Amino acid sequence: MATEYSARHLSVLEGLEAVRKRPGMYVGSTDSRGLMHCLWEIIDNSVDEALAGHGDAIEVDLHRDGSVEVRDRGRGIPVDVEPKTGLTGVEVVFTKLHAGGKFGSGSYAASGGLHGVGASVVNALSERLDVEVDRDGRTWAMSFRRGEPGVFADGPDGPRPDAPFTPFESASELRVVGRVAKGVTGTRVRYWADPQIFTKGAAFQPAELTDRLRQTAFLVPDLRLELVDGTAPEGPVAQTFHFAGGIGEFADHLAPDAPVTDTWRIQGTGRFAETVPVLDDAGHMVSREVERECAVDLALRWGTGYETVVRSFVNIIATPKGGTHTTGFEQGLLRFLRAEAEKQARRLKLGGDKLEKDDVLAGLTAVLTVRLPEPQFEGQTKEVLGTPAVRQIVATVLADGLRARFDSSRRDDKAQTALLLDKVVAEMKARVSARAHKETQRRKNALESSSLPAKLVDCRSNDVARSELFIVEGDSALGTAKLARDSEYQALLPIRGKILNVQKASIGDMLGNAECAAIIQVIGAGSGRSFDLDAARYGKVIIMSDADVDGAHIRTLLLTLFHKYMRPLLEQGRVYAAVPPLHRVVVQHPGSKPNEIVYTYSETELQSVIAGLRRAGRRYQDPIQRYKGLGEMDAEQLATTTMDRRGRTLRRMNVADGAAAERVFELLMGNDVAGRKELIVAGEGFDRARVDA
Repeated sequence: MATEYSARHLSVLEGLEAVRKRPGMYVGSTDSRGLMHCLWEIIDNSVDEALAGHGDAIEVDLHRDGSVEVRDRGRGIPVDVEPKTGLTGVEVVFTKLHAGGKFGSGSYAASGGLHGVGASVVNALSERLDVEVDRDGRTWAMSFRRGEPGVFADGPDGPRPDAPFTPFESASELRVVGRVAKGVTGTRVRYWADPQIFTKGAAFQPAELTDRLRQTAFLVPDLRLELVDGTAPEGPVAQTFHFAGGIGEFADHLAPDAPVTDTWRIQGTGRFAETVPVLDDAGHMVSREVERECAVDLALRWGTGYETVVRSFVNIIATPKGGTHTTGFEQGLLRFLRAEAEKQARRLKLGGDKLEKDDVLAGLTAVLTVRLPEPQFEGQTKEVLGTPAVRQIVATVLADGLRARFDSSRRDDKAQTALLLDKVVAEMKARVSARAHKETQRRKNALESSSLPAKLVDCRSNDVARSELFIVEGDSALGTAKLARDSEYQALLPIRGKILNVQKASIGDMLGNAECAAIIQVIGAGSGRSFDLDAARYGKVIIMSDADVDGAHIRTLLLTLFHKYMRPLLEQGRVYAAVPPLHRVVVQHPGSKPNEIVYTYSETELQSVIAGLRRAGRRYQDPIQRYKGLGEMDAEQLATTTMDRRGRTLRRMNVADGAAAERVFELLMGNDVAGRKELIVAGEGFDRARVDA
């Protein structure tokens, strides 16, 4: 490498060259995520028009040739000449960085676009981009190839990115290609992403696009969005999104659990001053102090679970990494609920402990939106809001809204606020209890084993990776399992039939239940938010229940417990279900040759085995033994079929299995009486396979 370094070694990238040279700076990456970000830029421009009160519908088409088209009914991009550049508004928007109508000119009170680079970046990273504008009674059109304006010579097959292209030489032309009725306005943008920029395999994600459009429809209640996926194998699939309920309906859609409170809607505004550079009448940039208004719209509800779902938005732009608005929300919520709990400390038996953030966020589903002119984001990807004044405004609006709810004289409001305080204080007590439990519960050696439940038959090995905990149904099966196990690494914990249905039980009831508490204590990793997978005492947890309806019921109850309070065990694939056989077929051999034993695991498999034996002319003992429970097996049979690693079959349970179990129990044993009644009345609608799953 040359050691000389002078000014001639410096590069000055002009126009859209910088975007093509460093695309990741503008769209985050050059894989599918960057491809989707380009699409968001075009869609968000149309949404900004709707937010400004222009247009009530947006259509997005994914074409089979890899292009995407976005159509709106906004005011249309200006087609007159911009005086400084001498170019039409369309060409300025699509070819000039940091150019647009969102720099405080008054065209948009609040918008997602801020930096004036969205459309021009998409144009720079497109192999071809076509734009049509309905305005002034005409349809205006212009095309670009990798950011350069010109004309494509399209054939009879329609527009293609590889069609012959002639760039404009002396002056650009915004062509008139049709006429529209007076008052009809709108913009249509269709583009083909440049394969020279984006990695091979980068593609639009219809599922992600569907979620984003649905989200936008929730955030802008008067807006109708339509998606036509022309890439689907079965042909074009159209979806329409339009929700009148706004973010309140959005919060209900996101909520993963049954409600403790209704969905509360809190709205308010706040004003703040900030110093920003603005253009004066002479076109010079000067710093001035301007007064801003920030509108806050919040929907929140608490549910019976402990998962937290908080979605935040600034001018309908999602901020997945939060920012000052989410900080203000969390701080304001904690401060308010902590003060309310202290007011009722005697009723709640608060003691000397204080609520923490995790306590008040447990089971919370919230959608937070703020709208303000020219928000400060960190980078073009707009994932973090940085405007400092928004923090206090959000906290104040939230506190005022909650104060009105807590001070309300309505019976329903009083009941719900009391339930909310009971829930967050219960979460606090569970956290304190779990912390103490976590500090004392670690892998016990032989001298310490007396602190574990007396009914636990522990293994000798301290190797967590090799150890297994069998949760056994009943004492009868326990006796056989003791003789069948490998005591070096297999531990046994008997349970008395069906444990508590934790789906509709409180955390306190769950921790007070002897069977649930024993399971949590034996596994030794805590429960709920404090669950620590690294502290688990066993590498595998195996549910060993009878192969009948009651056994399936017990397995479902245990899966619901794991899914709700020890989910990382399911996520890491450390929960299994033993698969004991249903039948034992003794195949007889002539002479002194010992008989052969065949185990079958379903009625279909049994009939298949019998049919095969008959075809081969082989005899078997009749009647065939049918196991009604694990207790009917002797130790050798149980070890061979269910516990010995060399011949057993285990079914690994995952998060989907736990979620399915939770849904079944919510339907069959939850608080929704109407749904259960419909199931019973329907009769044939009851699917036993779902319960068995």
